[in-house]
Amino acid sequence: MAAPLYRRIAQQIKEDISEGIWKEGEAIPTELHLSEQYQASRVTVRQAVKVLVEEGLLERIQGSGTYVKEQKIEHNIFELISFTEEMRKLDKQPVNRILDFQLIDPTDYIKRMLRLSDGEKVFFVRRQRLVDEIPYVLEETYLPVTMFPNLSYSIMTGSKYDYIEKEVGKKIKESFQEVIPVLPTPDIAEALTVDDSTPILKMQSYSIFIDGTVFEYSENYFKSDEYKFTLRAKRLQ
Repeated sequence: MAAPLYRRIAQQIKEDISEGIWKEGEAIPTELHLSEQYQASRVTVRQAVKVLVEEGLLERIQGSGTYVKEQKIEHNIFELISFTEEMRKLDKQPVNRILDFQLIDPTDYIKRMLRLSDGEKVFFVRRQRLVDEIPYVLEETYLPVTMFPNLSYSIMTGSKYDYIEKEVGKKIKESFQEVIPVLPTPDIAEALTVDDSTPILKMQSYSIFIDGTVFEYSENYFKSDEYKFTLRAKRLQ
């Protein structure tokens, strides 16, 4: 039995989106145009569009029209993966732009998070994480100098975790994370190219090696229109 016409139209629109004929963020043609294109009534076209809105491929904006929805990056908080690894899995080529690279005396808070002794210094690195010249994440990370004495500006333009595991030879076990919505400070808003009244997602985290040594403390700021955080909860049997 053939699928209803509105379902077939919805499927054709899906294929057009996947092939890039209809691009993310673009307005779709009017109902009249679509009804002529698919030789269907406007009611049928409206049903097809409704299906795709419900599936999250299209979105209606009040007073403006219907658009191909820009898909957010889905970040699984139970998977410890670097930004570089995450983007490559999505066939995107990430770029790390260093905004600040310093050897500093840690604050009491950073000293406590990294379990440092008196007098120990840390590297402070601030990076824009970009894809196609669009900043997705702003990262501020602190790394103990005693663990990474050879850390350099050029190393941090690549994958931090690649450097730690492949060059330093340390095995990363896990990361402890807290995600909260915040309003960006003016400098963070500028780095992420968002308005300072736009909420963003802040992730505070510290990471440990297999032996339990804390090796990193980071604060990452994610654009909420580009990222969503997911988790899978299982009911106990």
